[in-house]
Amino acid sequence: MTTPSKVDTLAGPSSRREERKVLAGTLVGTTIEWYDFFIFAQLTATLLSPLFLAPLNESNPGLAQILSFALIGISFLFRPLGAVIAGHLGDRLGRKAMLVFTLVMMGAATALIGMLPTYAQIGAWAPVLLILLRVIQGFSAGGEWGGAALMAVEHAPVNRRGLFGAYPQIGVPVGMILATGLLFFLNTGMSKEDFAAWGWRVPFLLSIVLIVVGYLIRRAVAESPVFQEMALRKKESKAPLGELVRNHKLPVLYSTLIFIGNNAAGYLLIAFFISYATKTLKMPTPQILLATTLASFGWLIFTLVGGWLSDRIGRVKTFLIGYAIVFAWMIPMFALIDTKDIMLYGLALFVLTIGLGLSYGPMSAMYAEMFPANVRYSGISIGYAFGAILGGAFAATIAETLLQSTKWTGSIGIYIMILCVISAVGVVLAKETKGRPLGVSSHH
Repeated sequence: MTTPSKVDTLAGPSSRREERKVLAGTLVGTTIEWYDFFIFAQLTATLLSPLFLAPLNESNPGLAQILSFALIGISFLFRPLGAVIAGHLGDRLGRKAMLVFTLVMMGAATALIGMLPTYAQIGAWAPVLLILLRVIQGFSAGGEWGGAALMAVEHAPVNRRGLFGAYPQIGVPVGMILATGLLFFLNTGMSKEDFAAWGWRVPFLLSIVLIVVGYLIRRAVAESPVFQEMALRKKESKAPLGELVRNHKLPVLYSTLIFIGNNAAGYLLIAFFISYATKTLKMPTPQILLATTLASFGWLIFTLVGGWLSDRIGRVKTFLIGYAIVFAWMIPMFALIDTKDIMLYGLALFVLTIGLGLSYGPMSAMYAEMFPANVRYSGISIGYAFGAILGGAFAATIAETLLQSTKWTGSIGIYIMILCVISAVGVVLAKETKGRPLGVSSHH
């Protein structure tokens, strides 16, 4: 029997000051990554098809909307590549270096989108260049989450891993609040013509400021104590990816399944609802953006609650409660949205965020506890990336296609309900992980 790693002691390896720096570093980085992602997703729902797919938008607006949602999905296809490369290097060179690298790459791609000429200016090259920058965004997002999750969880005291792991998770709703809030102010503060002409570029260009702030904060964070221990004991795998593929296939499969339902439901909130409410239901864009911003605060709160609760009752129970809420709410939610009443629309989104948060908050901790230290970055990054492809990548595209073919929003609800069942099965198969050792010397 090996002696327990100091990483797995109740007191944890970090001082309070270091803990705060780590939590700030993981939160700021994921917030910036997801701000960048959401700016694109939400502008796709309202504006990018006339700017970058102009001829198609004039001849077949419905198909143009489906294809513009597919632009969201394209970047997801490159997440596994980012996950494989950043995961492999993160397991060999350290968590911190990959965090800084992915942050700068995502920011650069986002800022360049803000400088792109439109279809009217350079023709077919406009969508081609847009796709290329989306690929870079997807690659960097694939490596970002795993590093942030591990920095938070591997610094955490064993009895607070769920709560610490929720901090990189709340970067999603915080990024959503920043993105949607900024679009709300731009939409209300300038004419539609000005926004379509140049205002849409502002949120992309502002990413440069956020990147500088995030880079400075992340650089100040200490390397993960687990990675330091691996380096000290020279226990790193020479080929963590090969080790993962040979010996840890089932945890990769389970982590993929666990994320599908949450990610698909989340991308309805991020992209589809805004398009559906403004284009199909003809509700005012500023009101819809404000309702989405307010709902994102629910997502933030319940993600933290999900992480905290998983430290109390376990990861599996917390996930299953979250998925049960998303499953049960799907049909009533669309019924409320279809009333075209902005208050009921806001209520529909807010209740959804309760289930989203509870099935997202425990994810960092559970994923980290599913893999041994030397393949952990690779394992969780790849599972998360594949879960995102099968879940959120084309969720808005599938939802739009279902809506146009069935003319019934309930069909979208049923689609998400099926994915929730698949994810719940993945959670049950993975079994409870709370309290498993994370250090180098002992792991299941």
